[in-house]
Amino acid sequence: MSHDASHAHIDPKSGDRRVTIAIWANALLTVAQIVGGIFAGSLALIADALHNFSDMAALLIAFAARKISRRPANKHMSFGYERIEVVAALVNYTTLILVGVFLIYEGSMRMVDPPQVQGWTVVILASIALGVDTLTALLTYSMQKGSVNIRALFLHNLSDALASLAVIVAGTLIILYDMWWIDPAITIGIAVYILYLSITEIGGPIRTLMLASPTNIDSDKITEAVRDTDGVIDVHHVHSWQMQENTPAFDCHVIVAASIWEQVEDLKVRIKQRLKREFGINHSSLEFEHEDRACENAELYGHGTIQD
Repeated sequence: MSHDASHAHIDPKSGDRRVTIAIWANALLTVAQIVGGIFAGSLALIADALHNFSDMAALLIAFAARKISRRPANKHMSFGYERIEVVAALVNYTTLILVGVFLIYEGSMRMVDPPQVQGWTVVILASIALGVDTLTALLTYSMQKGSVNIRALFLHNLSDALASLAVIVAGTLIILYDMWWIDPAITIGIAVYILYLSITEIGGPIRTLMLASPTNIDSDKITEAVRDTDGVIDVHHVHSWQMQENTPAFDCHVIVAASIWEQVEDLKVRIKQRLKREFGINHSSLEFEHEDRACENAELYGHGTIQD
């Protein structure tokens, strides 16, 4: 079982500059769209502005998370700070879900009595937004391949670009055919798309924070690989999780045959090498038990039922 651990790595300072540019671009765009949306009477434009505002907030959170994640481990945070990027991704996806629900509600209310909208203002501002969204997506594209935090940002901006295209279409239809209802309809469509992206992606950060097994690693196969190592009788109290994104970890108790107990250090090296070679696991903690003194009735996964 092979694992491709290669990812696009960008110099941290260069990455920070890209995120900073994206923050300022989205901040200016948000202000312009809100003002323009109020002036034009377009909920779709305001919806796009709110989406861009959530992007700006997401960028700020991601920027702070990138900075914090580089701090070294210490006695208070012995695993380090890298998981803060997973927390940031969860916050960003949750924000997107709330924005999507709000926009569906507002769009539905306006479908009942569609207001008149100034189409040209909508088209011009949405076109500018499309340019900014495309720029931000390009800035974060090469950074998102190895970071759930930046991937959340990239999806934010990709959905923004598509939303801006939809708003341009809405403005054009209003100019040509006075289709006032298209503005709230497009708003609802944008919101549904936001919800779809967010709900399909939020599971990853949740799994990481819940210490779930990595989706690309089969815990049963890892367990069998350790069991099949010469000198191993059985294993229990198995845990596999991600310390942070793309960094799988594994620990378990290993019951060792009495005949090789004196060579337990050699056994440990062989198991660790196999875990690294076959599963890409560089961090593993193994506790060895002599077969005559092994835990009785131990659970395979976890630590068994906690007794009150």
